Amino acid sequence: MTSRELVRRTLEFGSPPLVPRQAWILPWAEDHYPAEVARLRAEFPDDIVTSPALYRSPLPVVGSRYEKGVYLDEWGCRFTNIHGGVIGIVREPLIRDWSDLDRFSTPDAPLAVDRPAVNAFCCATDRFVLAGTLVRPFERLTFIRTMELALMDMLRQPPQLFDLLGRIHAHYVKEVEAWAATDVDAIVLMDDWGMQNRMLVAPDVFRRLFKPFYREYCEIARRHGKYVFMHSDGCIIDIIDDLIEIGVDALNSQIKCMGATELGRRFAGRITFWGEMDRQHLLPFGSIDDVRRAVREARDNLYANGGVIAQCEFGPGAKPENVFEVFRTWNEIGSCARFGDV
Repeated sequence: MTSRELVRRTLEFGSPPLVPRQAWILPWAEDHYPAEVARLRAEFPDDIVTSPALYRSPLPVVGSRYEKGVYLDEWGCRFTNIHGGVIGIVREPLIRDWSDLDRFSTPDAPLAVDRPAVNAFCCATDRFVLAGTLVRPFERLTFIRTMELALMDMLRQPPQLFDLLGRIHAHYVKEVEAWAATDVDAIVLMDDWGMQNRMLVAPDVFRRLFKPFYREYCEIARRHGKYVFMHSDGCIIDIIDDLIEIGVDALNSQIKCMGATELGRRFAGRITFWGEMDRQHLLPFGSIDDVRRAVREARDNLYANGGVIAQCEFGPGAKPENVFEVFRTWNEIGSCARFGDV
């Protein structure tokens, strides 16, 4: 069974023989632990990979996304980064006053996907391939307006907000269509909706403003025979039913914030849990035994004839030995056909 087949069987709750895996290795880890990163990739190769962002012409960006300093993305949003190895934040709004909306336009360059090059990448691997773009209407709003102004916009809901959201959504519809026309296996959505113990906005606001957007992206993916993966940090348990309803297949979220037991009780067998192991406390500060217990807890509560991907982020503060132990433990218990006691 290839990695691609393994992931598909997992997503469809088809009793896969193994739990597929994926390590998210941030540039921080590459900079601080290059030897350990190389060994991790050799010992625990990914079953899921992301297509390179291949376009017919280079994106008009300035600077580097993960280097210290200023990075200007293809939308014109300006990110200030005070730490190398991670992405910075936007402090200066691209649209400071709503009168600036008249001069705002969405970028064409990300729509010009080099389909033959992407298809060649997909053909050259037997691993499950994610689209090389992230569809993020909420985060894009926060990049354009800053997080502070965006949250006030959603509270006040001026008519200009709906104009801006409509333009953002129209762009992402085209971007999803462009990537769905390639040979990738899945489209990826990415919006961080949660804080540590609740959502950033009321669930009804999410449902009214953004859920229809996500529904359309999922419908496009389905028409092209693609799966939908989504990442969202924080406590988002209030909207997981909504994500299942519209067709999200796999969700990467902070299980520790919501509790594996409750997530399993409500959602096991209905959506695939695309990781994750706790990167706030467990990976930087936990013991090897703590890591093993956390993996077993995920297995015991979330697995339902599939529906679990062994994902872990090797990012700022994470101890290499803990990241290795995540995958070692999944290797031990994730290959047990009946998931008996190990």
